Amino acid sequence: MLNETLKDFNIILASASPRRHAFLKEMNLDFEIQLQPVDEIYPKHLKREAITDFLAQLKAEPFIKNLQDNDILITSDTIVCLEDKAIGKPKDEADAFKMIKSLSNKTHEVVTSICFTLKTKQHLVNTSTKVTFKALTDNEIQYYINTYKPLDKAGAYGIQEWIGAVGITNIEGSYNNVVGLPTHLLYETLNSIAKDV
Repeated sequence: MLNETLKDFNIILASASPRRHAFLKEMNLDFEIQLQPVDEIYPKHLKREAITDFLAQLKAEPFIKNLQDNDILITSDTIVCLEDKAIGKPKDEADAFKMIKSLSNKTHEVVTSICFTLKTKQHLVNTSTKVTFKALTDNEIQYYINTYKPLDKAGAYGIQEWIGAVGITNIEGSYNNVVGLPTHLLYETLNSIAKDV
């Protein structure tokens, strides 16, 4: 359906995330993957969606000069926020343990921004999902890290994995956002862009 609306456009996804690739495939979108290295450094005063907005736009910068008239570049960034403090990806397994331990028995937020870059303009959207973990034991945390190696994930966990099944007691907002991309926002914004052009 959306593919038909976007038939005159070339969708470029600038992400190495297999979860984001899978979501676009599930939405029946034709897209290509292009990657450019970016240092994901943001000003320290930024909080929550200001961080993800900044990084999603930053990730688009290396591509802008080469965009064609019919290209739509999609860049995205996700962070986990606990008590207004941003938690990124863990450096190693010890860091992953510390991160998950800090989320245990608490509610945190998963914030994602998506930046849509065309040759002449940019659209930026974001959303937040609240996630609550039960009190996790050290054994449960260690088992999860040893088995699933979540070092490529913000907050050191994947909601779609074992820890999500046994540890998450409540979620408010988009589940797909916690997996890695708020697909409802992607769908709405791409529809809107196609109609505006």
